[in-house]
Amino acid sequence: MKKYRIVFMGTPSYATTILKALLQADDMEVCALFTQPDKKAGRGQSLNFPHIKQFVADEGLDIGIFQPESVKNTDIHQQISALKPDFIIVAAYGKILPRAVLDIAPCINLHASLLPLYRGASPIQQAILNDERYSGVTAMSMEEGLDTGDILGFSYCDIKELDSDALFELLSQKAAGLTLKVIRSYENILHIKQNDALSSKTAKISKDDGLVDFDFGWRELKQKLLALTPWPGLFLSSGLKLKSFECEASGTNAKSGQIIKINDESVSVACKDGVVKLLKVQAPSKGEISASSYVNGQRIKVGDTFY
Repeated sequence: MKKYRIVFMGTPSYATTILKALLQADDMEVCALFTQPDKKAGRGQSLNFPHIKQFVADEGLDIGIFQPESVKNTDIHQQISALKPDFIIVAAYGKILPRAVLDIAPCINLHASLLPLYRGASPIQQAILNDERYSGVTAMSMEEGLDTGDILGFSYCDIKELDSDALFELLSQKAAGLTLKVIRSYENILHIKQNDALSSKTAKISKDDGLVDFDFGWRELKQKLLALTPWPGLFLSSGLKLKSFECEASGTNAKSGQIIKINDESVSVACKDGVVKLLKVQAPSKGEISASSYVNGQRIKVGDTFY
């Protein structure tokens, strides 16, 4: 039985799921893992491993791990070439590969969108923010442009009502199966060029993306909660985090941000075109509490502005 030699490049849990599928396949041999460098985090500035490296360490897997600051170094190119890979598989690695690496072996990227839609760093969050009904994973032949290579295959799914964590998990499973199919049938796959006229690009999500107010429409607030949970989450200019809420289209004469109802389960606040029923909130440096407990503690009442 032929074994495909794979150099794998990836960093977050999305990539880990794909790596697991490769490791479990009898006809795949992962000969090296390239991932982002360890990062310092927390008050103690301890080193945190990338998710995929932590998985390899926890499982005690005998895979060479490389964490270069840059993949433009000629020593890195020589290391990859010496491994004689049949394929280089890339999944949310976080670095753009130079031509010298792309020329070593077919490089296949598993991008979490239906290309050419949502090229770039945050395809999953942007699909949710835009209230898309469908999303998916595209296997793409890599070139030097950002997610512009030929399409080798795709897998799609219904994403309505999914938050970003659930969609990450669903698309990682889709990507794992697609990876195996594309590798095994690569010689017979028709490469389809992307239609650049239909393309859209996404930027990296930042903390500022979580800043909201009640001048937003109810549907936009709902999609933001789904897309930006758990990070950066949604918060008001006061720093109060909106941990969970429900939204509905409802006619009201109240001004945006005005409290229209308080009960034990929720605090109803008028937004641009509906009502937001706040369930859980979290003040800066405090624990998560019910919205009703928060307004009672702040002595905020019906008719006041929520802040």
